[in-house]
Amino acid sequence: MAFDQDPQDPNDPRETPPRRGKGPNNRNPQPQLSRNMLGWLLVALLVIALFTLVNAPPSAQRVSWQEFFNLAKQGAFEGAVTIENLQIEGTLKKGTNGRDAQGRGADRVYVPIQTESLEFYLEKLDGVGQDWMAKPGGGILLPLLVTWGPFLLIAFLAWFFLFRSLRNAGGGAGMLGNFGRSRHRVTTKEHSNITFADVAGVDEAKDEISEIVEFLKNPKKFQRLGGRVPRGVLLVGDPGVGKTLLAKAVAGEADVPFFSISGSDFVEMFVGVGASRVRDLFKQAKDNSPCIIFLDEIDAVGRRRGSGFSSGGHDEREQTLNAILVEMDGFESSDQVIVMAATNRSDVLDPALTRPGRFDRQIHVPLPDLKGRMEILRVHSKKVKMSPDVDLERLARGTPMFSGADLAAIINEAAIAATLANKEHVEQTDLEEARDKVRWGRARTSHRIEEDEKRVIAYHEAGHALVMYHDPNAEPLHKVTIIPRGQALGVTYMLPEKDRHISSYKQMMSQIRVSFGGRIAEEMFCGDKYNGTASDIRQVTHIARAMVTEYGMSDKLGFQLYGLDNARNPWEQPERMYSDDTAQIIDQEVKKIIDHAERETRDLMTKHKDQVVALAEALLKYETLSFDEVDRIMKGQSLGKPTVSDLLKAEQDKSQKPGKTPANKPSPAGPDASPGILPNPA
Repeated sequence: MAFDQDPQDPNDPRETPPRRGKGPNNRNPQPQLSRNMLGWLLVALLVIALFTLVNAPPSAQRVSWQEFFNLAKQGAFEGAVTIENLQIEGTLKKGTNGRDAQGRGADRVYVPIQTESLEFYLEKLDGVGQDWMAKPGGGILLPLLVTWGPFLLIAFLAWFFLFRSLRNAGGGAGMLGNFGRSRHRVTTKEHSNITFADVAGVDEAKDEISEIVEFLKNPKKFQRLGGRVPRGVLLVGDPGVGKTLLAKAVAGEADVPFFSISGSDFVEMFVGVGASRVRDLFKQAKDNSPCIIFLDEIDAVGRRRGSGFSSGGHDEREQTLNAILVEMDGFESSDQVIVMAATNRSDVLDPALTRPGRFDRQIHVPLPDLKGRMEILRVHSKKVKMSPDVDLERLARGTPMFSGADLAAIINEAAIAATLANKEHVEQTDLEEARDKVRWGRARTSHRIEEDEKRVIAYHEAGHALVMYHDPNAEPLHKVTIIPRGQALGVTYMLPEKDRHISSYKQMMSQIRVSFGGRIAEEMFCGDKYNGTASDIRQVTHIARAMVTEYGMSDKLGFQLYGLDNARNPWEQPERMYSDDTAQIIDQEVKKIIDHAERETRDLMTKHKDQVVALAEALLKYETLSFDEVDRIMKGQSLGKPTVSDLLKAEQDKSQKPGKTPANKPSPAGPDASPGILPNPA
């Protein structure tokens, strides 16, 4: 059976063209039919649009929220204002001063609003005595179809002919929808339960932030002498110091809308979405001025341009950053929009973003000092039942370099531990255990260690404790334990008497000697070297090399930098900035410092050999020793407290008595409890 073929040559110019419409010679009627339908649809759309324009009622005049609020305050509206379709609309009284002063030709004015901030506007209107009423949105279906119907039809046709063909061809991503809309959250004073009273330990930063709130509340006070409101405030600090908490406190104190968004919310897989969201965010902020925009983690989009990490000619992050720069330059002095941002990587931000005129103020939020830690602990302990004999000052002294988030975690962990132990309030032992848990990890009391390994760990920690006890430049000893905690098999704790912002040559040499104490004690009393000193070796090498290459503490090399320059980006620096001969001298100087500290530590250990043995044996017997107990051992006195075996036997006897706590119930005290508190029998 043969296929039916056209007897006429298709290339023959004498061939008659196919007929329009249906018929046997119509080979592909669909494209022509679609074009005819599209033409008739366009004509219909033009007729509907013309009819809409001719018969449309007079439109209302759009104004900013500040103008609308001022008119409401003056009583310029006739009757109640209406809330309908995400806008507040009001009819002006004829001959009112508000209307004449504005020079409007329309009888009605409106202001667009957001659903999240509706309560804020209603409270403002109630505050000035303006009546309002909300109209249901169901009655506007027909006007909405008449107004937006043509555009919806055009969008549908564009999707049908363009995006569908792209998808069939293997490309395109579908309709973009609302990707260009900003994803910010609006917070008002009434919705924020955080105020400046909840912020402690960063007094200078809080004072500067308080000035921003004052700027927004009384702008004319500062404009009296010609000053202007700062455009931007950049909060810089380590993670956990309270940058976001300060921003939330501003939202709680300022009587203005607070737009908050994260830097990562600007970045999507579609190019140009971030810039579109930036423009939408700033447009809404200007419509609702005075207000505050808070950009959290701005380094996600504000990184230095041209750093070599761009994936192409039009990097999405760079486009978003350019949009932020343009919008911040577009502020007028009367906009009263302040941009706040937070980051812990100010070194990677673009210089155009941090210059005056964009971010006029850079507020450094530091780690809290001793006084600041005391205040932070007091703030968080107000919500927890504390024992009357709790010493927060002792806890503050024992938490150097802790951030505000770390201190809050200590209070929370202590409250959880006290609750699990069925205590009536949080005690000092709970706070000490929580501090160790936050910094070094949870104590692994069930971890079984062989006796020979346990002996090595005991002498290792005894070596650290002995050097810390006898070295006058070392930090005061707090306690020493051989109970595993986190990644460490044993820990020697120190308790600084004060915060140190600088370290001397003697103090750094003391740190090296303390680190050497564990390795030398192992060699002298266990007869071998072990890999448990890896962290000590790393610390010794880091300190010694920094003393030579960064701190200028080598007489042979002098006052010169041989390490990395922190003021420059790592990818912009050469591998090294010195010759091979200088590198050899650096190695010699580093080894000289390390060898000198090792000899001093070995001499100290040999001189107090009996004390090392006594301290190690006590650790094997009691597992945890406080400073007072270490001091008594160093003086040759006996402790007179029960050993771990005695405590286990006592717990076993207690569990066998009727009416007592079962043996598998955890003890109230932790493994590192002070004398007089029974530790966990595990």
